[in-house]
Amino acid sequence: MAVSRDKTPSAQETFMQMAQAAGLRGRLLRSIGMLILARLGIYIPVPGIDRARFAANIEGSPIVGFLDLFSGGGLSQLGIFALGILPFINASIIMQLLTAAIPSLEDLQKNEGEAGRRKISQITRYVALGWAVIQSVGIALWISSQQVALEPGPLFVAKTVLALTAGSMFVMWLGELITERGIGNGASLLIFLNIVSTLPRSIGQTIELASSGDRNLVGGVVILVLVFLVMIVGIVFVQEGTRRIPIISARRQVGRKLYLEKSNYLPLRLNQGGVMPIIFASAVLILPVSLANFTRSESLARAVQYLSPGGTLYVPFYLAMIVFFSYFYASLIINPVDMSQNLKKMGSSIPGIRPGRATSEYIERVLNRLTFLGAIFLGLVAIVPTAVESATRVRTFQGLGATSLLILVGVAIDTAKQIQTYVISQRYEGMVKQ
Repeated sequence: MAVSRDKTPSAQETFMQMAQAAGLRGRLLRSIGMLILARLGIYIPVPGIDRARFAANIEGSPIVGFLDLFSGGGLSQLGIFALGILPFINASIIMQLLTAAIPSLEDLQKNEGEAGRRKISQITRYVALGWAVIQSVGIALWISSQQVALEPGPLFVAKTVLALTAGSMFVMWLGELITERGIGNGASLLIFLNIVSTLPRSIGQTIELASSGDRNLVGGVVILVLVFLVMIVGIVFVQEGTRRIPIISARRQVGRKLYLEKSNYLPLRLNQGGVMPIIFASAVLILPVSLANFTRSESLARAVQYLSPGGTLYVPFYLAMIVFFSYFYASLIINPVDMSQNLKKMGSSIPGIRPGRATSEYIERVLNRLTFLGAIFLGLVAIVPTAVESATRVRTFQGLGATSLLILVGVAIDTAKQIQTYVISQRYEGMVKQ
């Protein structure tokens, strides 16, 4: 099949490479195998628990439903992978904040190259281990308070903490293997898989509701599906939207030849953080729940109810976290001062903007405006599903909402781009062999 080496791979070429190229096919099969393994661990039960009584106790709990969304049903099943990848996500949030606050960590990330990044990754793993222990202790004490343990006591708590912590560390290892030896985005793909696993049940309940014969409910289902489709299209546009800042390179004279100015552009994405602000904001919402389970404080448990889906503070706090992490992640990805210096070194400039400080200030203004627009869009998308579900009284997708939809679309786009990158690398490998 003839392809152009300069164009984005077509769908036909991508599928051909996935089927024929041994390197890409191997990465894809390894990723699928590890994802299946991560799902199987959810159904391996933590020993010593009366599951029938536990299921009756948590039925209809909004907090458990929210946590179950990111663990793929692991919490309600009380499997050894109940914590899933969440401790690692929480540890990543902590390390991102510490890197921006502690100069030594920032120096490791920016100036120490690959060795510094490996050291930060190792510290993140230790933080994830500590956080998994904290969450496991909280879940073990919470299970004991539900009076569903067959042999309650310190030994039951120790066994539960060991099982949940080991399961979480194993899932984190699977995510790293998918990132390094699979198709990439290991942590995001694990969350993607957990969310997708809840869709068949929600779709089945929606179809059953639509076939009940109630015209109002049927109309509500149609409206909800249309809203979801419009949101998906909007998310794709925002995730792919870029502001192209024109750049002009200086004239260069090589021997007797004079090379004229070469125009190019600097792409700035509308949503620099992609899906990460949503994942981080969702993880932050889970932190108070974990603390309430750990401390077993009734006052804290009542306060946490307001941060659960449908709670009074859920929407404003969620919006604030999305805006914060959008700006925070954009500041980590792009440094306007470094970008201005790189342009100056290459002999390039933005038309009408002086090189140096003026260029960095201009890039920072544009980046702040783009980040604000992207954050506002994400916030609006976060509100729409909840409002539509309340208006139509169709709650079969309760918990799916904007968070899950953004993660699903964002991870799907990022994974497709990652696969296209491997396809392009296969092109150049074939060119070198020729």
